[in-house]
Amino acid sequence: MTIFAILAAAAAATSGAAPASHTLSVQHSSGAVQAEYRGDIKIQQKQVGAVAPPGRPSSLRCVWSASMEVNRTATGAGGVLASRSFVESNVANGSRAGWCNASRDAIQQDVAKQVGDPAPFLAKAAEADRPALMADLDRLAATQSAS
Repeated sequence: MTIFAILAAAAAATSGAAPASHTLSVQHSSGAVQAEYRGDIKIQQKQVGAVAPPGRPSSLRCVWSASMEVNRTATGAGGVLASRSFVESNVANGSRAGWCNASRDAIQQDVAKQVGDPAPFLAKAAEADRPALMADLDRLAATQSAS
């Protein structure tokens, strides 16, 4: 992977860059449903340890983890709409010595290296969401037939 690709992926990991997207088509008793998933990588940091006095080693570390925030919008026959937001935790994780603020750029590069293309993570999240999607569609179909 080139340095440009790493930097581009790192920028996409935490900036307002276009989120990854995935489309899933499912058949339901109410008709065909198109589910659009959008995922955005978010990084959480936690400062641990302490600064040591001069002459002693410091235990100061920045522990980080990356998760994917997923938003699903499903539309079906008759404009049925089922939306849901959820988080896929622990997409990537690691730690760096020192202060979190000083390691921000390096952490973004670490995330970019570990995650690479976020599309496979989003596709996996979409497949895992299928039972929830079907339950939402069943609930909406029952509500519409009761009206």
